[in-house]
Amino acid sequence: MSAHFDHAYLDHAATAPMLPAAITAYAEAMAVVGNPASIHSQGQNAKRMLEEARERVAASVGSDPIEVVFTGGGTEAVNLGIKGLYWARAPRTRILVPGGEHHATVDTVEWLAQQEGATVQWIPLDALGRIDLDALAAAIAANPDDVALITLLAANNEVGTLQPIRRVAALAAAAGIPVHVDAISAYGHLPIDFAALHASGVSALSVSAHKIGGPVGIGALVLSRTAQVVPLIHGGGQQRQVRSGTQDVAAAVSFAVAATAMTADLESESRRLEVLRDAVIAGVHAAVPSAVYNGDPDPAGRLPGNAHFTFPGCEGDSLLFLLDVAGVSVSTGSACQAGIPEPSHVLRAMGRSEAEARSALRITLGRTSTQADIDALLAALPAAWAQAIGAGMADSAPRAYT
Repeated sequence: MSAHFDHAYLDHAATAPMLPAAITAYAEAMAVVGNPASIHSQGQNAKRMLEEARERVAASVGSDPIEVVFTGGGTEAVNLGIKGLYWARAPRTRILVPGGEHHATVDTVEWLAQQEGATVQWIPLDALGRIDLDALAAAIAANPDDVALITLLAANNEVGTLQPIRRVAALAAAAGIPVHVDAISAYGHLPIDFAALHASGVSALSVSAHKIGGPVGIGALVLSRTAQVVPLIHGGGQQRQVRSGTQDVAAAVSFAVAATAMTADLESESRRLEVLRDAVIAGVHAAVPSAVYNGDPDPAGRLPGNAHFTFPGCEGDSLLFLLDVAGVSVSTGSACQAGIPEPSHVLRAMGRSEAEARSALRITLGRTSTQADIDALLAALPAAWAQAIGAGMADSAPRAYT
């Protein structure tokens, strides 16, 4: 069982446990003195460490090192990719976005609409959570010259469904529209080849270190050499003048260690997670026959470590808390929305009712996941579900007031 407060940790989509090698590299690099922008020998040593880290992160996403722009995390990378492309494409105002995106994207495009005059056009999803390509093509064709950019997830962070990125990029490229891909949930689970994606029409791609066993607080926007963006942060002009500020060498070094470890056994680790995920699916259906499996049922169409269910008749939050008491950590959706009792906007975009969207539970696996973690979940689930159902019935029962 995972050694996290003696809990079975099944919330890797929120954050992955930091790799011991990444922790060691982080601590050692923090002891190195020198600003990588300084020209003295200590500064140049820090720069060497930084650029070697950039090379390793670039290798993990199939890009050139110069295309890796380190950021303060995945959310900043998404903001820089979307806002930067939008501002650079003025006076175009339309942004095409699938429903069910991560809130880093949703809140960014809504801010652009409120503050910068953008028009956000939401492209529908099908029942599996996949973008409707015909609707996207129609949205482009309506006025291709007014589209600033298209932004979408590589894989949905809640239900795990993979998006047809290259087909989207081909539609965009034919109209000269840049595409930003949020690959944060896919990074570490699926191979990423930015060079090939760029050839098909992708301009920018966001990743984050803490999803693959690196530190929180560093991510990257992989930005093609030809892409034009307006920076969010102005200052010293570091990183192609795209993201100014003294760069965090220690975090970059730790990120690189995690990225190298991740890519070394990506294929075999994905296969291992698929086996564990299938055990979760079978076990949940055996324990709670009414549970509904969400996202693409075809393993080839979803993330290998994602199992997402709705449990009719109970609140997902209640089930989460009851499992937590029993020693199992799961989630109801994005950790960025944790603690906010609202129905899943992803399931709503997939056509589910509000009641269904409130009954969701996301189980996500990662490098430290074992069969013991799954056994702990399946042992705790029947009683937790029965108690959550009872709580739901009590909440919906009519009350007499005196």
